[in-house]
Amino acid sequence: MNAILSNYSASISELKKSPSSIIEEAGDEAVAILNHNKVSSYLVPAKTYEKLLSIVDDYLLEQEVNKRINDKDEIVSVNLDDL
Repeated sequence: MNAILSNYSASISELKKSPSSIIEEAGDEAVAILNHNKVSSYLVPAKTYEKLLSIVDDYLLEQEVNKRINDKDEIVSVNLDDL
């Protein structure tokens, strides 16, 4: 059985009946949506989703920066006065 990675859970049937009450009850936390007692998805608040996207974007940017720093073949010397 898969772990439920949230403090709140609801079945798809419960979600269909009253999505707003489930969202309200969970507050700022994610809700595990269950289908036949197995997690099928997570309902994540908009603020949390936006923060996750920002973290992923920062991580991917860091990976690209590190890749370029380590690529010694394409180093270009510049003088700040020339800019």
